Amino acid sequence: MGLARFMSSPAGRGIRIVAGVALVAVGLTTGGVGGIVLALVGLVPLYAGVANVCMIAPIIRAPFRGKDVTAKG
Repeated sequence: MGLARFMSSPAGRGIRIVAGVALVAVGLTTGGVGGIVLALVGLVPLYAGVANVCMIAPIIRAPFRGKDVTAKG
């Protein structure tokens, strides 16, 4: 639950957003099929940070939405 709590914090969300933007930028700069795939993969952490959701929550048995994590305290 500690990982989910960190990921729902402003710092965790910021890290996911920055990582997503970086992956998209590198992918678009690289070009080609591999670059496009990397850019598409970068959209996942970007979306997760903006929407405040944790994509690995089902694996770690934590709430999917960050709002639910903070409500549990």
